[in-house]
Amino acid sequence: MSDRTNLPEFSVSEISAALKHTVEEAFPFVRVRGEISGLKFHSSGHVYFDLKDEKCVLNAVIWKGAVRALKIKPQAGLEVVCTGRVSSYGGSSRYQLIVEQVELAGLGALMAMLEERKKMLAAEGLFDAARKKKLPYLPEVIGVITSPTGAVIRDIMQRLQDRFPRRVLLWPVAVQGERAAGEIAAAIRGFAALPKDGLPRPDVLIVARGGGSIEDLMAFNEEVVIRAVAACEIPVISAVGHETDTTLIDFVSDVRAPTPTAAAEMAVPVRSELISQTLDLERRLGRSAAVQMERRRDTLRHLARVLPRADQLFAAPRQRFDQAAERVTNALRRNLEVHHRHFVEAAALLRPAGLKNRLAQGAERAKMLGLRLNRVHRTRLTEAAQRLEGLVRVLDSVSHRAVLARGFALVRGADGGLKRAASAVALGETLTLTFADGAVPVVAGAGAHPPAAKSHPPAKKTPGNQGDLF
Repeated sequence: MSDRTNLPEFSVSEISAALKHTVEEAFPFVRVRGEISGLKFHSSGHVYFDLKDEKCVLNAVIWKGAVRALKIKPQAGLEVVCTGRVSSYGGSSRYQLIVEQVELAGLGALMAMLEERKKMLAAEGLFDAARKKKLPYLPEVIGVITSPTGAVIRDIMQRLQDRFPRRVLLWPVAVQGERAAGEIAAAIRGFAALPKDGLPRPDVLIVARGGGSIEDLMAFNEEVVIRAVAACEIPVISAVGHETDTTLIDFVSDVRAPTPTAAAEMAVPVRSELISQTLDLERRLGRSAAVQMERRRDTLRHLARVLPRADQLFAAPRQRFDQAAERVTNALRRNLEVHHRHFVEAAALLRPAGLKNRLAQGAERAKMLGLRLNRVHRTRLTEAAQRLEGLVRVLDSVSHRAVLARGFALVRGADGGLKRAASAVALGETLTLTFADGAVPVVAGAGAHPPAAKSHPPAKKTPGNQGDLF
C-alpha cells in the first residue's frame, strides 16, 4: 500500500505531453500504406482523412502548407503510401499521422485513378469528336509548349525546316515534376489569350514531351491541363511520349501525334511536294484550257457553216425597212394636208368686219358700266356725308363744351382733380377755372368759402355732368 502512494502523480496534460513526445521520438519518419476514407477538405485549407486496411484505421492530417506541394491529390477510396511522422492529439486522446507526401500505392492504383478521371472528363463531353477543331493546312505561326533544353524542341525545329519552314513561338515549361502541370496549363491559356492584332498569334499549338514512365508523364494527365486544352480556341496537337505512351491530353487534343517529330509533320505539309503538286496542277490547268479552247473553235466552225450568208440573213429585214419608210412618207404627206385644211378654215373665220363689231360692242358696254359706277359712287358719298353730319350733331349735344358755352365752368385743384363741392376747396388753394374759351388760374379767398354748404345756392346742373360744374 505504501509503494502505491509513493508513485509520482501526473496531470492529464502532463501525461498527454509525455505520450506525444514518446510517440514523435519513436516514429519521426514513417511510410504508411492504406486506403483513404472519410476524406474532408476543411475551410482552413487542411485535409483530414483516415488510412485503413482490413483490420485497423489510422487518423491522418495534411497541413495547409503541405497540401500545395502534393503530387497526388487525395481521393476517397484511393490506395496510397503516405510519408510523414506520427504524433498525438491530446484534445481527443488519439494518435495521428502528420502527412507530408502522398504517393500512389503501385501502378495498379495509379491506373485506376487515371481511368476514373478519364471517365469523369469523358462524361463532361471533353473528349467528344464533334468539338475537335481542324488543323490549318499551312499555318503562319506555330506555338510549341515544351522544355527549352530537351531534344524535343530541336527535333521539331529540324523537321519543320526540312518540310516547310514556319515561324515558331516557344513557351518554355517544365514537363515533369510538381510545377509542370500548372506551367503547361498556363502556357496553353497564354497562347490562346494573345490578341490577333498584336503579337503573332499561333495558328496551331504543339504540346510535346519525350518518352518516360507513367509517373514522368503525370503532368499531362492532370485535370488542369485537360481543361486548358478543352477551352483553347487554337487547334492543339498532343505529342507526349512515344507511340505506345498514352495520356489524357491525347483524348482532349484535336489531333494526337505518336511522337514530337510526327507532330511537326502534321502541322505543315512538305514544301517540295506542295511545289510539285502546284506545278502539276498548273500543267493540268494549261492542258485543260487548251483542250477547251480547241473545242470552242470546233463548235464555232460548225455554227459558222450552218449560218446563212449575210445578204440572205438581212434581205427580209431590209425589205421590211423599205416598206416602213414608204408608209412613213405617205403618212407625213396626209398629215400635212389635214393640218393645212384646218388652217384655211380657221383663217376664214378671222374677218375684219366681225372683229370691228365685237370691239364696238365692248366699248359701248364699258361706257355704260362707267356711268353706272359714277352714279353709285356719288350716291355712296352723299349717304356717308349725311351720316357724318348726324353723328356731329349727336356729339355736340353730349359734349361739355356746349354746357361751358352757356356760362358754366369746370373747377380743378392743383393736382388736376375736379372740385365738385365748395367744402372740398381750402382757403388759399390754387384752382383752375376752365371756360368755353379757355382756363384761368385763381386762388380761393376767405370770401370764397361759405359758412355753410346748405346756405349756398344750388349749382345749376345739366344731364351728364351733375356735381362737376359751378
